[in-house]
Amino acid sequence: MQIMRLKAVINSTGLGRSSIYKSIAEGTFPKSVSLGDRAVGWVSSEVENWIKNRIEARDKKQTS
Repeated sequence: MQIMRLKAVINSTGLGRSSIYKSIAEGTFPKSVSLGDRAVGWVSSEVENWIKNRIEARDKKQTS
């Protein structure tokens, strides 16, 4: 299991910082994991699954 820091999540998803935190608040993006007093990260497999789900949703729309 790997932990991604914010910069890696931004690079992987194409989302900005505020969009990521807004999506977390809405319950549509994986929650961060506390790594210490001032550090958070995301489980890489959860972020990858989120990306895969977005692709699947896109593909379902195209075939409908």
